[in-house]
Amino acid sequence: MFKKVANTYRDSFTGLSRETWLLSVVMLINRASTMAVPFMSMYITQSMHRSLTDAGLIITLFGVGSVLGSASGGYFIDKLGFRPVQIFTSLVGGVLFMVFGHINHFPTLCVMTVVLSFVAEAFRPANFTAIATYSTPEKLTRSYSLNRLATNIGWGLGISFAGVLAAINYHLLFWVEGGTYILVSVLITLLLPKAKQIAKPAHNLSAPVPSSSPWRDPFLLRFIVCVIVYTTCCMLMFRLVPVYWKEVLKIPEWMIGIFLGLNGIIIALFEMVLVRRWENKRPNMHYIILGALATACGYLLLITPGISPLLIATGTVILITVGEMLAFPFINTVIMSRASEHNRGQYAASYALSWSVAQIGGSGGGALIAQHWGFKTLWLVLVVLCIGCAIVFKSMAHRDRRTEVLVEA
Repeated sequence: MFKKVANTYRDSFTGLSRETWLLSVVMLINRASTMAVPFMSMYITQSMHRSLTDAGLIITLFGVGSVLGSASGGYFIDKLGFRPVQIFTSLVGGVLFMVFGHINHFPTLCVMTVVLSFVAEAFRPANFTAIATYSTPEKLTRSYSLNRLATNIGWGLGISFAGVLAAINYHLLFWVEGGTYILVSVLITLLLPKAKQIAKPAHNLSAPVPSSSPWRDPFLLRFIVCVIVYTTCCMLMFRLVPVYWKEVLKIPEWMIGIFLGLNGIIIALFEMVLVRRWENKRPNMHYIILGALATACGYLLLITPGISPLLIATGTVILITVGEMLAFPFINTVIMSRASEHNRGQYAASYALSWSVAQIGGSGGGALIAQHWGFKTLWLVLVVLCIGCAIVFKSMAHRDRRTEVLVEA
């Protein structure tokens, strides 16, 4: 039995290209270096002795720069190539992070915040584009799943180490993050080959490319709007659900940390195996719809009476995490399978943009609802939104069969 389980895990990680593994390692290092932003509000208030309002402004400006970087990153990727963009954003972003920690003039810091987040966020669509380039179509979903796994592991490692650095000196956060960014640029320069060196096998796709630009693709625009709504719902598990656990369910902080960590553990243990079993078995939209419904069930559990707080917290994390594993790898595939080799950067940027927009509006909007109408109203709204997303995804799957990228065996 153990041998069968071991073989299942081995098969889930085999068959992916060397470049796919390298890109995932690069993303792991990149996400592990995400230290300054999570502690930015504490840096502004504790180290710079500014007000909480000023800290909120800096966080908002990070989001603005992130949106601009995601939106424009696709243009530069398609013009210059994903390799130069990853190298440039990593190198320049690293230098900017190091400089950022030494700026004391607040208006200058505001401008630098937008510039820094603009440069740093352009890395993600470039990385997505590279994965689509180096992966065969039948393994594209699994390639993105590996990248998601690397992102989650890197984020967990980075946050843990960042707390130690912040306790010593906040400025260390900027030096370590900047140095790691520069390391990523070196790794890409030395190890990642140019795209023209990759010979991709012939394949047969049932989905023709409908447009030269994602912003002229009516199906994709509707799809991205729905993805933004769904992503916002998922993000609130990490933004506002812990507050509900603490204030309403009276769960202590140390247990909340364990519950949130369970999300990454489940993804690390099961996502690659499950995606290996799911990919190319059913249309991509089938799994996305199930993911939205699973997330709805997770939030519905929060307002279900007669259940102990610990069971509520455990069930919520499991259901929302299952929703993530079902939806996000296949969302990536739907978007990138509509692109050609000439516009992959713009399509990858459209997906990165959806995350940036969700980060800006999600927490503020959710907090507003919770403050004025209560947490139970917020959870009910999220249930309705997730079910609505599932209905829209189902409708779109019926209207446009070109979203179903099925590879002939």
